[in-house]
Formats: sequence, C-alpha cells, structure tokens
Amino acid sequence: MRYHHVDVFARRPYSGNSLAVFPDAEALTTAQMRAITRELRHFESVFLVRDPARPYTCRARVFDLAGELDFAGHPLIGAASVLHALHTAGTGDSLTWTLRLGARTVEVTTRRSAPRRYEATLDQGPGVFLGRPGEGEAADIAARFSLDARDLDPALPPETVSTGLRYLVLPVRGDALARARITAPLDAPLGRLGAGFAYLLDATAREGRHWTNDGLLEDVATGSGAGCAAAYLRRHGRIGDGEPVVLHQGRFTGRPSEMTVSAHGHGQDIRRVEVGGAVALLGEGVLAELP
Repeated sequence: MRYHHVDVFARRPYSGNSLAVFPDAEALTTAQMRAITRELRHFESVFLVRDPARPYTCRARVFDLAGELDFAGHPLIGAASVLHALHTAGTGDSLTWTLRLGARTVEVTTRRSAPRRYEATLDQGPGVFLGRPGEGEAADIAARFSLDARDLDPALPPETVSTGLRYLVLPVRGDALARARITAPLDAPLGRLGAGFAYLLDATAREGRHWTNDGLLEDVATGSGAGCAAAYLRRHGRIGDGEPVVLHQGRFTGRPSEMTVSAHGHGQDIRRVEVGGAVALLGEGVLAELP
C-alpha cells in the first residue's frame, strides 16, 4: 500500500502540517485506516477512493489519532495536491477536485507552482454562527487555557462558529497566545456551548492556536479552525469582504505555517469561506504489511 508524505501550509518541506495521503485506499477497512493513522502518528491521515468514471472526483476519509472526522482542512488540501501530481500530464496547470466525505462534499482547486510544489484552495462553504457564551462561561474556558478574563480581547466576543466543524473562537490579546496551556479537559464545557473544539485567536496579529481537547497535542495548522476564524473576522469587520489574508499558526510547535483565508458576505450572512496555502510533496512510502 503506497502513500505520500506531504507538508501542508508550507512553503518548504519540513515545515507546515505533515500528512499521509493514501490515494488508492479502496481495499482498506475502517479499522485498518484507524490503525494506520495511529502507526504513522501524523496529526491526521487521509484515505482516497478514486472514481474511475469521474477522474476529478474521490471519496475521502480523514482520520486523526482518535478516530474518523466529518471534515478537515489540511488533509483535503494535501490530498488534492497529491491527486494533481498523479494526474495525467497535459491537463493544464490548475485543476478542481471534488472530494466526497461522509457528511458533505467539497471542492479544492490546485495549481502546480514548481516541481513538487502546489498551491491549493478549499471552499469550505458558508459560515454558521451558533451562539456566544456568557461572561462566566467564557471565563471558565479561559481558565482551562491557564488564562483569565483580562487575557480575553474586550473588543471581540467569544463565539461558536462552524464551516464544517464547530469551534469556539476565543479571541485573546497581548501575550496570552504565548502563555496559553490547557490544564483541564475541554470536552464538557465546549459541548455545553455547542462546540466541538476551541480555537484561540489573536485577531490583531492574525495568529491562532489549537490543541486536542485534552491538551496533550498541539496542532501545527488547523484548516477547519482557520475557516471558522475567517468567518468570525469577517463578521466583526476585521477583514474585508472576500479579502485574502494570512493567518499564522504553528510558531509554538517549531513548524510555522501560513494559511490564506477569506470570507464572503456581511454580518451573520457569510456565504462562502475559503482556506488555502502551499503544499510541499516531500516523499513516498510503501506499507509492506497491512494491519
């Protein structure tokens, strides 16, 4: 079973968010996909089943170390770039891929920028705003990040946003982003707010951080969270309608990453969110045995 190792949101290899892409995974079971993801230890792996009748369409299944995800950002961007690299020559430098997940279908546009280098943009669809925590609830979430109410940005309210996955966007200020550490599990308090995850956002610096809810693992670059951040920034007038801006993440993991985000619409009516960036194809591998 052959796979590709790529770095997403990376201008050069060995930066950005690493990923394993399996472009011919029709023979694998769910249990095998889960076991392979845990073996390789990337933050996520993506498994593709190509449609022979529609060469630009694939079924995509994304797994992190805990299990299968309904949606993700960097795996889909990386997967589309691998598909572009594998596609028959002579089809042009820019291609659009349809990726079908269990809960939704998305499109990713890819462009070859240099040998083994791609630029890709994922259309995440509309931004949905699901409510704001009360002052006490926001302070409780902040405390679980080793922060207090003074670290929250007074000009921006915490808010649960979805562009595929539900994130509590928690705006912070000053050096709060650098000091943040998860000290208590987030699942229960986030669930009460209708969120599955939390994304810390310094709106002034346009930089974010995201961890697993137990705090054991920090993500390098979170495409799904970046989409929610883009919708949030547009709603609150921090970026223009359709204006592409760079959102930074990964500095504290030693793998600085850049995600280009944009949001189209006004107020709560955010019709389309796009997240993209550079992809470096680093190498290929072969599994000699399957689980």
